[in-house]
Amino acid sequence: MDESIFKAYDIRGIYKDQINEDIVSRIGYFFVKYGNLKNICVGRDIRSSSPSLFQSFIKGAISAGAQVTDIGIISTDMMYFAAGYYKFDGGAQITASHNPKEYNGVKLVLKNVDPISGDNGMYELRDMVKDSFLHDIGYVDTIETTKIDILNDYVDHVLSFVDKDKLNGLKVVVDAGNGVAGYVVDAIFKRLNCELISMYFEPDENFPNHPANPMEEANLKDIEDKVIEVHADLGIAFDGDADRCGFVDNNGVSSTGYFITALLSKNILIKNKGAKIIHDPRQIWAIDDTVKEMGGIPIISKAGHSFIAARMKKEDAIFAGEISSHFYFRDNFYSDNGMIPMLMMMELLKAQHTSFSSLLSYYRSKYFTSPEINYDVQDTDSVLNSVEKKYSDNGDCKISHIDGLSVDFSDWRFNLRGSNTEPLVRLNLEAKSKDLLDSHLKEVENFIKEDI
Repeated sequence: MDESIFKAYDIRGIYKDQINEDIVSRIGYFFVKYGNLKNICVGRDIRSSSPSLFQSFIKGAISAGAQVTDIGIISTDMMYFAAGYYKFDGGAQITASHNPKEYNGVKLVLKNVDPISGDNGMYELRDMVKDSFLHDIGYVDTIETTKIDILNDYVDHVLSFVDKDKLNGLKVVVDAGNGVAGYVVDAIFKRLNCELISMYFEPDENFPNHPANPMEEANLKDIEDKVIEVHADLGIAFDGDADRCGFVDNNGVSSTGYFITALLSKNILIKNKGAKIIHDPRQIWAIDDTVKEMGGIPIISKAGHSFIAARMKKEDAIFAGEISSHFYFRDNFYSDNGMIPMLMMMELLKAQHTSFSSLLSYYRSKYFTSPEINYDVQDTDSVLNSVEKKYSDNGDCKISHIDGLSVDFSDWRFNLRGSNTEPLVRLNLEAKSKDLLDSHLKEVENFIKEDI
């Protein structure tokens, strides 16, 4: 077994070479044993390998003593919803999210939609699966499941976050990326008085138009052009399992999750004065400033599903956002979701009586940011320690270690953190001007390269 498939937040690898039916059956079996689970729900995405892996996972789970409810071809955030709404002991989704078609994997949650992750059972599960190859597992001969259709309940749920009558008249382009988002978006827009222009809604395991990963700018070219062509108010592009969405303004310009988190915080705090908002430390100023101006309380947390969800529960925070465009909601079982941000942004546009580009122009003119830049390294800790030493004697900066290394000056700052899955360090930098951004980006890059 290739142990590297057990990542910090899910299980993922190349089908057949790294992950196969035998391994997934064992994962299903020991997932149930690890959590002492009596009943679970299981869904899947549209990849060609998903049906057989789905059946294999269920075989393992039933063999371990769980009752299994088949929730069908769904988005990952629908699995989170089902696990919480119907009060299952746990849930699983067969998916490789935004990865290319040759990949597949599993996302897992325990009771109360607590994610299995690197700090919550993932490596214990890995070791149980690895040790199981030393003996045979007594699998059941027949697979019996209960099937339920959760779509209507899910649509009711996501629409409960907005006043749908206040979204009337918007023209929205949605790119489903040939993943699972299309039928869900269709069901939502049937309840709205809005114009939907759909792109690549047909599920296709080959992802023929572009990779279903809206975090890569190249994958947004089609929707950017379409928004301009049809004079849409905004565009939304989903990843393969539809738990993340990328946004495009009315001028066909995309935005990172950083500014989107700030805007969603604004919409939430209009209705929930004094609420707590959580975000990761990679880029922070726009979010902190917006939350404070709206009377909320900003809190920085380590990035990642399990860390964010745990911190939200501890603080009773209403919302959390990451620059990677994962958006979490307290009233969504503290889980991330792709459809709720779409609806909230539509609501904010109508409430502010302005264009999406106008809302974003405020942030774009005030906060200057780098993209996330990755560097191959041999020793992550060594690079972080070396860069920290460059700034540790500078009394003008504040150094923190919430997630990797953050160095804050009054007019610029950066975060440098190691990847959870690869020998990489990731740099994010922001500044109060473009000149400061460019000069300090070169400075930090040079320090990093000295130690690579």
